[in-house]
Amino acid sequence: MTTVSARINDDLVQKLDLLSKATSRSRSFLVSEAIIAYIEDQIWQIDAIKKGLDQADKGDYASDKEVDDFFAQF
Repeated sequence: MTTVSARINDDLVQKLDLLSKATSRSRSFLVSEAIIAYIEDQIWQIDAIKKGLDQADKGDYASDKEVDDFFAQF
């Protein structure tokens, strides 16, 4: 593992400490879990955007009727 340093504001540190105490987890564990969740979410979004752009580049669009039918469900 590699150690990474970051600066965070005092309010966030207090919340992190409260969560750490409530969950019996270390600051390091909680920060690591938060970073993992953030990165996975961002990677998912980037992959979805790339997929959509690839489909658009190929002209693979939904028809007006398909769009209307989709939104009619709500």
